[in-house]
Amino acid sequence: MAKEYSAGAVIFRKDPMGTQYLLLHYPSGSKTKKEYWDFAKGHLEAGETELVTALREVFEETGLRNVRIVPDFREVIQYYFKAEGRTVFKTVVFYLGETKEKTIRISSEHQGFLWLPFKEAMKYLKFANAKKILTKTHAFLQGQSVRSGKNHS
Repeated sequence: MAKEYSAGAVIFRKDPMGTQYLLLHYPSGSKTKKEYWDFAKGHLEAGETELVTALREVFEETGLRNVRIVPDFREVIQYYFKAEGRTVFKTVVFYLGETKEKTIRISSEHQGFLWLPFKEAMKYLKFANAKKILTKTHAFLQGQSVRSGKNHS
């Protein structure tokens, strides 16, 4: 079975309306039949660490250079998908990045972007893993543990 390893980041910014999360609009293509919203992520290149990959992918996909990685947040998701008739096992490591920038310059990989508060962002996310990452991110930023059983927004 083929394996892929990627890294990315959940990007957020604080504004007068509260915490806003960046979602990127991925078009339908070879890896998925339907378009979807997700976070910036991509494959590790030779010699890169997970963190270097995450920051590179954020820059390539959003144009954001000024991103502060929040310490003590690293989440891993794993899933299977089919591409070109084969099953692929994928591992993605997510970091948490804060920016003060609002303007995004999306790459040709995407159709658009949105800055959204937690509840709205959850409505746009299609995949359970993405929802899980955003829920953990939001709880982390509020100083809560998802494992505590508290799930406030």
